[in-house]
Amino acid sequence: MLDICLLGSGGMMPLPYRWLTSLMVRYNGSSLLIDCGEGTQIAIREKGWSFKPVDVICFTHYHGDHISGLPGLLLTMGNAERTEPLTLIGPKGLERVVNALRVIAPELPFPIVFKEIDRAEEEFCLHGYRLKAFKVNHNVLCYGYTLELDRAGRFHPEEALKLEIPKIYWSRLQKGETVTDGDRIFTPDMVLGGQRKGIKLTYCTDTRPTRSIVDNAMYSDLFICEGMYGEKEKEAKAREHKHMTFYEAAKLARAAEVKELWLTHYSPSLNHPEEYMEEVRKIFPAAKAGKDSKFVELYFDKDE
Repeated sequence: MLDICLLGSGGMMPLPYRWLTSLMVRYNGSSLLIDCGEGTQIAIREKGWSFKPVDVICFTHYHGDHISGLPGLLLTMGNAERTEPLTLIGPKGLERVVNALRVIAPELPFPIVFKEIDRAEEEFCLHGYRLKAFKVNHNVLCYGYTLELDRAGRFHPEEALKLEIPKIYWSRLQKGETVTDGDRIFTPDMVLGGQRKGIKLTYCTDTRPTRSIVDNAMYSDLFICEGMYGEKEKEAKAREHKHMTFYEAAKLARAAEVKELWLTHYSPSLNHPEEYMEEVRKIFPAAKAGKDSKFVELYFDKDE
């Protein structure tokens, strides 16, 4: 199960009713944060979640509305006497940018592990999930992210019994371990069926539509995507500044055959995103206007 919360849904500047875009994902006692703009700490507190389990922070790019909340968050973690390492992931320049921001947070009781993305696509295996960064098209180097939970094949006890595999080994085989018992070796493929559908989340913002988004978002259970403008007449402005309209995001969701789309990263001038959703749903019916603290739990398919 994944707990997913859109902490903030605004772009460029925080507003009294809308924090800057940030996403928090919880899985198996670990938490991941994507982007950390001004107000992210407040948004986490408003949701009632904790900073303590945050062990990975990813950055799409280094514009202020996506990273300016980091120094305060680091200080809060330090004041909470955190000692566990914190992993930061982002485009080239990550360590330089973060260390510049740390002028106001120079001493921390925990180590920071920097993982800079140096290819168009790069995958990381962290805390039981797979995280993939993929390059998008903004006016600075920018990446989207997919997070996937793999699911092993169904365990077949009848096969285990037929092969006379002791029951004490069954749980280990279910977890994908190979077990040696004397001169016998038991492997997971002996008792597991084909790999089942897992859970997939895709997040991207500050970009024009790209093929990389469609390819990486394909079949996602949830696709969270920038919708800077709802007004159709602002498409030229979106192109100029390398952002997206609601309708372009909906077309990406349709092409990627995702289950659900949440729009985010709204322009400060966009007061009521819901006003445009009827037209958006004509393109992609499962589209929703994201909002601060919007939350969902994603589960493995029970029928698989």
